[in-house]
Amino acid sequence: MKVIAGLGNPGKKYEQTRHNVGFMVIDELSKRLNISLNESKFNGIYGIGHFSNEKILLIKPLTFMNLSGECIRPLLNYYNVPTEQLVVIYDDLDLPVGKIRLRMKGSAGGHNGMKSIIQHLGSEDFKRIRIGIGCPKHAMDIVDYVLGKFTEEEMHHIQHSVDRSASACEKWIHTPFLEVMNEYN
Repeated sequence: MKVIAGLGNPGKKYEQTRHNVGFMVIDELSKRLNISLNESKFNGIYGIGHFSNEKILLIKPLTFMNLSGECIRPLLNYYNVPTEQLVVIYDDLDLPVGKIRLRMKGSAGGHNGMKSIIQHLGSEDFKRIRIGIGCPKHAMDIVDYVLGKFTEEEMHHIQHSVDRSASACEKWIHTPFLEVMNEYN
């Protein structure tokens, strides 16, 4: 089974915010792969389906961003999936808006959702797709920025990066991640 987790915050208030690009990718994959997010367990919503002869688990943790590991670890345990079969999709302040970066492993880089996942998994050794949301241009508080909505211009770039991230995930289902990295980075 391959597991694709997108990070974000639950609730209408946070839809289409910078911090929720991971949820946007899971929603796109749900449509593309025809996998309904109709299961609920361990403080998350998820769906299981098949694509390209692989079993796929799509996850949106509902724990709020900073506690994402509290959902992902128990689901991996429940379905007996090793961390090597996990890819996590999340926002990145250090990348320009719309830029995506795939990595095989790495640190949390200051991202609290990733800190939680690394803490609960006990490892940094899992795949990730970072989606650039840029930095605030003025002395804006980081929390206000990441919980803010995209501008119309930014949304154009974000939609493109959501599509590319979903395509990268689809490719990973039947292609080694290193090859996917070479194509999408």
